[in-house]
Amino acid sequence: MNKNIYVAIMAGGIGSRFWPKSRVGLPKQFLDILNTGKTLIQSTFERFAEFVPEENIFIVTSEDYTAIVKEQIPHIKEENIVAEPSRKNTAPCVAYISFKMQLKNPEATLIVAPADHLILDNPGFQQTCQKAIDFIAENDVLVTLGIKPTYPNTGYGYIQHEAESVADNVYKVRTFTEKPNLELAKTFLLSGDFLWNAGIFIWKVNTILDKFEKHQPEMFDVFTAEKNAFNTSDEKAAIVKIYALCSSISIDYAIMEKADNVFVIPSSFGWSDLGTWASAYDNLEKDYLGNAVAGDKILVIDSTQCMISAPHHKLLVLQGLDDFIIVDTEDVLLICKKEKEQEIKEYVAEVKRNIGDVYL
Repeated sequence: MNKNIYVAIMAGGIGSRFWPKSRVGLPKQFLDILNTGKTLIQSTFERFAEFVPEENIFIVTSEDYTAIVKEQIPHIKEENIVAEPSRKNTAPCVAYISFKMQLKNPEATLIVAPADHLILDNPGFQQTCQKAIDFIAENDVLVTLGIKPTYPNTGYGYIQHEAESVADNVYKVRTFTEKPNLELAKTFLLSGDFLWNAGIFIWKVNTILDKFEKHQPEMFDVFTAEKNAFNTSDEKAAIVKIYALCSSISIDYAIMEKADNVFVIPSSFGWSDLGTWASAYDNLEKDYLGNAVAGDKILVIDSTQCMISAPHHKLLVLQGLDDFIIVDTEDVLLICKKEKEQEIKEYVAEVKRNIGDVYL
């Protein structure tokens, strides 16, 4: 295994579109959404541990979740759990781990990936990561993995690449596009040069920090002023000071859409971001009427194409429902048309406005 390869698993989100199963106190990355016997973060850690030394795998998470990480990945070293004092989106997260890695190993190559994605073809994923690692070893570039789209998904961002490759299956990025409407997504699919944005990045730490200095100079300066405290006992106090001064911005907006040296590798390794209940439905086994059932005591009558989740001890009897999401927990029941699954985030906000935080 290459000792200069490091991984940062981002695990600080709250997964509000998987409400009511995903809660602020135990978000989806710490849940076994697909009934595999492993939580999403456990699967992600194991996937990287197959080709990266475990001591080089870091988990960046909210300080509220460090105890959960220790519980679910008990063999991880204490110093490999990197705690953020507040949620400031992904750009500060990437800057934080990059400054730490640069001080630890200036030759470090870093893979940045979310904790809560599904990847079915682990060998294919490893091969794609290795292709990216080999490419950046010879080129001072940022690489992102793009997924070949199979249908016009409106919940993903898209990456458009140039027609001609610069190396075997490596293309220069032309544009990033946020979640499109259905008509635009159909156009993207037909064009053949658009990919789903998987949010998985590979780069040398020196390269990404150069881009922070160029495109996010204020954030870069804030981190630089305190960086000597990193990897010491003073780090916690320093990062609290830093995050208070950082704007909340994604790595896509902060760097990727601005940089001129971004390349993409079109990929097919059974990927899903598991962002919504409908994506869970797509990846669960179905009965003969197309119902995906997660629970031991669920009786489905005259119902088709439903996503149903309930505690294993709880009896649910459903009749006459077609194309619904039904999620039952100890204290919340959600019944929602599958076509409205992108709006669950809005329903959570409505709950907060009208009832408060107790069910979030």
